Amino acid sequence: MTHSATQVPVPVRTFTQRFSATRRGARLARLLASQQVVDWGVPRGSAAFDALVLVVGELTANAVLHGRVPGRDFELRLILDADAAQVRVEVSDTHPRRPVQEATDTAGADGGRGLVLVEALATRWGVRDRVGPGKMVWAECPVSR
Repeated sequence: MTHSATQVPVPVRTFTQRFSATRRGARLARLLASQQVVDWGVPRGSAAFDALVLVVGELTANAVLHGRVPGRDFELRLILDADAAQVRVEVSDTHPRRPVQEATDTAGADGGRGLVLVEALATRWGVRDRVGPGKMVWAECPVSR
């Protein structure tokens, strides 16, 4: 006798990975995140995809450039909440210093716009302490249902 089991869609999915706190680690995090969101059904080249990849790129670059502690990795976690139609990006590092959003009038400067971009692309973002040393920077980005 065969049983027909219906699968209930999982409304929340996660991806978690640790990376070396190097530029190469940040690049790999961005590449793996882009593949993961495609696997979750966010079309490559869509506005939601581009925003997510940019947010991941900015937060991981900040972890490498400003949150780096020699010998310590950073962690990327993506949380897809299908019911809320959003992906939460969390990047944890072990440096205690909190990120500071620079003024938007940094014309000609090579950096300082990362969190301004995150604020523009995400519906919300913030920073919180984590278990152990350091902090976790998070951002929530909408995706289409």
